[in-house]
Amino acid sequence: MSPAPETRPRPAPEPEDAGLDAPPAEDGPLAVVLAAGPALEVSVEALFNDPKNPQVHVHAGGQGLWVARMVAALGGRAVVCAPFGGETGIAAAALARAEGLDLRTTQTTGNSAHIVDFREGSREEVVVMRSPALDRHAQDDLFGTVLVHSLEADVCVLTGADPDLGVPPDFFGRLAADLRASGRRIVADLSGDQARAVAEAGGVILKISHEEMLEGGFADDDAVEALRDAARSLVDGGLEAVVVSRAEDPTLVVTEEDACLVAAPPVTTTQHKGAGDSMTAGIAVGTGRGEALVDAVGLGAAAGALNVTRRGLGTGRRDQIEAFAGHVEVTRL
Repeated sequence: MSPAPETRPRPAPEPEDAGLDAPPAEDGPLAVVLAAGPALEVSVEALFNDPKNPQVHVHAGGQGLWVARMVAALGGRAVVCAPFGGETGIAAAALARAEGLDLRTTQTTGNSAHIVDFREGSREEVVVMRSPALDRHAQDDLFGTVLVHSLEADVCVLTGADPDLGVPPDFFGRLAADLRASGRRIVADLSGDQARAVAEAGGVILKISHEEMLEGGFADDDAVEALRDAARSLVDGGLEAVVVSRAEDPTLVVTEEDACLVAAPPVTTTQHKGAGDSMTAGIAVGTGRGEALVDAVGLGAAAGALNVTRRGLGTGRRDQIEAFAGHVEVTRL
């Protein structure tokens, strides 16, 4: 018989300063986030559900910025290391700074841009302009920027790069190894060869989805037992922990000593995109605070679950997320 799940109580912060527009807590953890592919997103929505009455929104986006946005929402101090350039980069950087993100920029010739239409109720990508590849000099500059600004960080977050950016997997492996040599805690949200390179560096908390476990050849089956065994092999190879998100199913957490399932209360999904990045941010903030990994993953599970109820990517209210995390259930395997 499986053990009964336990609920992880978590005190909620004071509500008066909580929310998307609240300033970061002065004592919040410092998180340095690698964002290799920031983007500009223009979205068109129907005001009052009337497609003939469009409303246009412009945001800075991309995996790293979505993670950083949620780090800040949870009271952390997010420092984003990212390449910006061209018209789209100027706009994306200005928007990111306007919402309080601390940028450490490097040069590139342009950033990707997306025009997304929500007027019919679902997300439809109308235009996708890809970023130009980062040349050797741009990659070296980005590597050094992350390394230097991470020296006093409480936690470092490594997010991935699309293939068109031309960033080799060993970029992430070398960076993880150097950060670990400096005593930094690392949360990596990577897949495929990028995840494999970080796994070889060791000492990293790897967050990865069950689909990415299959696509990357880490697991042959998406059953809990198969994913647990595959994650255990990665931990035996040197990772500190593997956190496997499983869509609406409980998240699998595997360390050298333990394996468990972490489940947030069920919610209705408005938009699933960005939930994994919010989970990564929650794990990073909890890790940066010095919390036990299962509690950090509980915070991440709550952030991801509440994010799917919203249209904004990497958005949420700290007081709501912290309260929701108090209802996360943990089942030991």
